Amino acid sequence: MKKLSAEAHAYLNDASLIAERDTWFSRMSDLFDGKENEYNAKKVFTLHGIVPRPRDNSYLYTDPEDWVTDCLELMLTQRGAPVEGFTPVCVEYPPYGVHYIDKMLGARVYYHCGQWNADYLKTPIGSLEMPDLDRDETWQLSKRAVKAFLDADVKLPLFGLPTLSSALNILLNLYGQDALIAMYEDEEAVRRDLEVINTLIRTLHRWYIHNIPKEQLQPVISWARTQPPGYGQLCGCTTQLVSGDMYREFIAELDDAVLGEYEHGGMIHLCGSHAQHIETFRNMKNLRSLQLNDRAAEDLALYLEGLREDQIIYVNPCAGMPVEKIVEISKGERVVLVKSCDAPDKP
Repeated sequence: MKKLSAEAHAYLNDASLIAERDTWFSRMSDLFDGKENEYNAKKVFTLHGIVPRPRDNSYLYTDPEDWVTDCLELMLTQRGAPVEGFTPVCVEYPPYGVHYIDKMLGARVYYHCGQWNADYLKTPIGSLEMPDLDRDETWQLSKRAVKAFLDADVKLPLFGLPTLSSALNILLNLYGQDALIAMYEDEEAVRRDLEVINTLIRTLHRWYIHNIPKEQLQPVISWARTQPPGYGQLCGCTTQLVSGDMYREFIAELDDAVLGEYEHGGMIHLCGSHAQHIETFRNMKNLRSLQLNDRAAEDLALYLEGLREDQIIYVNPCAGMPVEKIVEISKGERVVLVKSCDAPDKP
C-alpha cells in the first residue's frame, strides 16, 4: 500500500491553509444564517473546488487505498488557478457513478461508452430488500477509501461522498417508467420500495457522519456543492418527471428525512424543470439550499421569489443563465455562484 509523502502530508496540514479554508466556511455560514459580514456585503459568494484525480482509474475498484493516496499526493501540484473565491481541495471516491446504490440493491451495473449504466431489475416492484452491508463488496470498497483518507491524517482536504442519490432517482434507475406507472396502479408496492431505498440511503449517510470529521465531510460533487460543515445533500434530478402533487404525496417526506440526518439540514440538486415543486420545497423544514444546473438554472427568479429567505441557491452558469444575469436577478443575495472565476462585485 502506498504511503503519502512527507511533503504532501505537511502541505495538507498547513495551519495557514486550514485557517484560510475556515475563513471561507465562516463567510459561507453567515450567508446561510442571514448574517452580514464585510466580505459578503461587497462580493457575490463564488465557489469552485479542486478535485485532483489520477488519469488512470483502473485501480479505483481494486486498490482504493492507493487511489485515495494518489489523489492526496496530486494536491501538491494541481492547485488550480488563483481566483478570488472559495476553492477548497477535495477528495471524492466515486464508484459506479449515479448507479452506486443500484448496485447495492442488485442491479447489473456495467461500464459502456464512457459511463456507468444499469439494467432494470426483473423482480416486481415492491420486493426490494435491504442489502447485507457487512457482505456488500461496493460498500466495503467505500469504507476502505474512507479509512485510507483518515489514516493519511490530513486536516485540509474535504471528503466528498459517493452518489447516495435519492429515493426517487434510485426507484427510476431500478424500474424505469414502470415505477411512474406503479405510483398510480400499485401505490403500496411503490411506497414499500421507496422506504427500503431511503432506509439504505439514510443508513449510509449516518455512517459517513459518524466516521468523517464534520469539518471535512461534504456531498457528492463536493467541488461545486460544498456547504458549511453539518449540511447534507441529495440528488433530485428525477423530480422533474412528477407533478407537484405526486412529489408532495410520495417523495418530499422521504427527502426531508435524508436531509434531517444532518445537524443543519441540507441541499437538493436540480438539473431540469422542477418549478412545480417550489411550494413543497419552501415547506420542507430541513431543506436549506438548492443547487441549480442547466435547465433548472433558467428558473432562478422563480426559486428566489418562491423559497424561504433562509434557503440559499447555488447556481451553475449556463447559456440560458450566464453570470451577468445571475447577478442581475439576485443582486448577489442568497446565491452561491459555482464557477472558477473572481467573485463579482454586488451591484
